[in-house]
Amino acid sequence: MIGEKQALLLDMNSTFMFGEDRFGEDEDFAIFYRTIGGELGDSEINQLIRNVYQDLSDKYPRVEYRHCFPTLESCIRCHGDPHLMTKEVENIVQTFAFHECGEIPDEYASVLFALDKRFILSVVIDIWAPKELWLQKFKRLDIHRLFKASSYSSDHGMVKPSPKPFELVVQQLGLSKSACVVIGDSVRRDLGGATAAGIDCILVDGAQDAGALASFPNLLAFCHELRL
Repeated sequence: MIGEKQALLLDMNSTFMFGEDRFGEDEDFAIFYRTIGGELGDSEINQLIRNVYQDLSDKYPRVEYRHCFPTLESCIRCHGDPHLMTKEVENIVQTFAFHECGEIPDEYASVLFALDKRFILSVVIDIWAPKELWLQKFKRLDIHRLFKASSYSSDHGMVKPSPKPFELVVQQLGLSKSACVVIGDSVRRDLGGATAAGIDCILVDGAQDAGALASFPNLLAFCHELRL
């Protein structure tokens, strides 16, 4: 199945991070917002973040935004008071990031270390907030040093299933596409982008498709299959 593959291009959400995107109707964004000094009223901050999240959600699957996805800050300024101070925009960005970012269970961090013994690891990640909060979590678990190349959509505005983020990481690694395999949970985004880039893909988290090299219930099962 894995043959002579040298590198894994890992998706993040529902691949090794879970509990992300907490933007449901029952979420009170003002709770975290207040802890960092936010000054907007509770109803105002809650409605603003819901509007921003809905706007980005609507744009995310659309082809015309695949290579020019809007920044979170630009979306906040579009939906919020045009006179918002820079510091207040930063508070809203931090609040959004807090709710967008999930957690990495210890067993998944351990799996990444196990996979690192067999493969070169990299990440191809779609996030809407700036990547700093995610990097902090990676560093706390000491997994940041495992990723030899990376693509974060909030850095450059390219989102899956565009092939370009995958090609960017392959170029960073200095490997051929045939030496790499993408691992992710989405048929549309991960398999679709990998296929467009000419890279094999393994699906996890219950996703299945005939175009995938293989499918596993999760990354733990994939690691078990390899006896790592």
